[in-house]
Amino acid sequence: MSKEEIENEPLVNEEENIDIKTTEEADAEAEAVENEFDLLQEELTSLKDKYARVHADFENIKKRLEKEKYTAVEYSNEKFAKDMIPVMDSLQMAYTSASADTDANELLAKLKEGIELTLKQFTTALEKHGVTMVSHDEPFDPNIHHAVQAVDSEEVESGQIVQTFQTGYKYKNRPLREAMVIVAN
Repeated sequence: MSKEEIENEPLVNEEENIDIKTTEEADAEAEAVENEFDLLQEELTSLKDKYARVHADFENIKKRLEKEKYTAVEYSNEKFAKDMIPVMDSLQMAYTSASADTDANELLAKLKEGIELTLKQFTTALEKHGVTMVSHDEPFDPNIHHAVQAVDSEEVESGQIVQTFQTGYKYKNRPLREAMVIVAN
């Protein structure tokens, strides 16, 4: 072997070593990339599964809340109805006592007392639920009063209520029924 052959031989071997290392490194890199790809695939599958579960939970909660809302609206007057039952009981007792054999004056006094108590129960139950009467002392307000007549009056100032024909009612601040009134000119 000549000197040139010896020098060339290690170069070829080094190149072969480089090629071998490069191939081994490429294979190792490819395997690492493949492993990372597999891990990312698993993570993606896991995240898709979590998303599907969270979405299903959200839909279930949404349906449950919708059902609860309809139930709440359907039974919203339950408290009001419960508060009206004692008033019905009072009216029933008044009716029963009216058919009893008693003195007319005594019966009339009992009925009057029963009606007063029943009206007081009605008023209390309505106020408990935000329903109030339009006050007879309030100045005329076209939002809550309906003037059915205007009369000349020396006792009351112009624009003030002289007499109330029908009591008005408000639910909180909204009128349920306007009061029918006579107003002074």
